[in-house]
Formats: sequence, structure tokens, C-alpha cells
Amino acid sequence: MWHKVAPRLAEQFTVVATDLRGYGDSGKPPSDETHAAYSKRTTAGDQVEVMATLGFEGFFVAGHDRGGRVTHRMALDHPDKVIRAAVLDIIPTHKLFSTVDQAVATGYYHWFFLIQGGGLPEALIGHDPEYYLRKKLDQWGGGLSAFTDEALSEYIRCFSDPACIHASCEDYRAAASIDLEHDEADMDRRIECPLLVLWGARGLMERHYDVLATWRERASDVRGRAIDCGHFLAEEAPEETGDELMRFFGS
Repeated sequence: MWHKVAPRLAEQFTVVATDLRGYGDSGKPPSDETHAAYSKRTTAGDQVEVMATLGFEGFFVAGHDRGGRVTHRMALDHPDKVIRAAVLDIIPTHKLFSTVDQAVATGYYHWFFLIQGGGLPEALIGHDPEYYLRKKLDQWGGGLSAFTDEALSEYIRCFSDPACIHASCEDYRAAASIDLEHDEADMDRRIECPLLVLWGARGLMERHYDVLATWRERASDVRGRAIDCGHFLAEEAPEETGDELMRFFGS
């Protein structure tokens, strides 16, 4: 998803672009009823370990959607590692669950579908994963034209793996259980590093939340703005997204 932005960032920075555990070609470890294997705390630890292995004890981080939620937890759990952080098109998980109404639940119905147990979402998505994926990408963005053929083919390849479908459900199950426990235990803690917040001006976050205000409840130094696109900032509006990231990380 970063292929339109990463080359520009690489002109000034070393860029490390990982698949989160469970997604793409990353490992898909087994989980249990606690869903701890896919908690944001565990996934954030993965990313810190990757960076340490590559020789980076401190770094900037940008995350979109699920990656943004991992970024949030990383900034809380590893403040000595995260120098600056950017989150794209999200509000904090706890905030969304505690304020959801009919309109938000309609737009984010997948949050409640994917957490169902007994293999139900896995079976339904697995019946035609390409259809499900194309439908979601089209609904959340400015249409499938924002995605290159190469990127879309890669998304379909990865998401056609039943293990990836299951892992993505486990990610959402963790968000609705163990992640909320971690969030509630840390309500008195704030992100202390500078935080950039970007979101789509044509998306659900813009319609239903004061995005900057929600992040100022959880972080001390927040700046950002809406970009004229849907959910997929890095692919729908790569130049503007790249401009904001370069300005923020380069300052």
C-alpha cells in the first residue's frame, strides 16, 4: 500500500515496510481464546524487534488503519523507541467502541462481523475472498481505480490464503477484547512523542468525529489535517500524503 509514497520517503530516510503479523507474507501464528497472539501490544513488539534487528534503536513510524492502531500501542509501550509517529484515518480503538452509534456501526460493520466466533466470518469470506476484498476496497475509497493492477493482484493473492483471512479476524477479535483491556489500563497515559494525524476528507472519520480532538485526548503534541480522498490515503492521494509525512518527519 505504500508503493506510491515509499520511494519518495527513501530519498531522505531508510524505509522499512513490513507486513503486520497475520497479513501479507508475514507469519500467521496460532491464537487462542484470549486472542493475545494478535493483540496490538504483541504486534507492536514485533515491529520494535524488527527495527532493533536491523540496527535501529529509535525510529519514526507511520501506520494506516490496523497499522495505525499498532503505532498507537507502540508509542505507548515503547516511548524510548518511537521518536515521531503518524497515524492515518483512524481514531483510537477505545474511543470508537465507546462512542459507536448506528451510523458508525453501519459504516464499520466489519468490526462486529469479523469478531464473531466459531469460524463464521472465515467461512463466509473464504467462499469468495476476492469479491469481499474488492467490495471493501471500493466502498472505503474513491473506487478501485485508485489501486494499481499490481497492487490489487498482490492484495488478492495474500487475502486468498485462508490463514490470512483467519488472522485478520483474530486481529479484530483482539481489538474487541484484549486490546480494550490494555487501553483501559492505560487511560492515564499519553503519547508523548509528536503525533501526526491524517485522514480522508471523504471518509467516515471526517463525517462522525472531530479527529484531532479525539487524538488530543490521548496525546500531548498533535497536528494534522484531512486530505481530499477516502480511506486509502497513500494510494488515493500519494502526493499530499507524502508531502505531509516528509514535512513531519523531516522537521
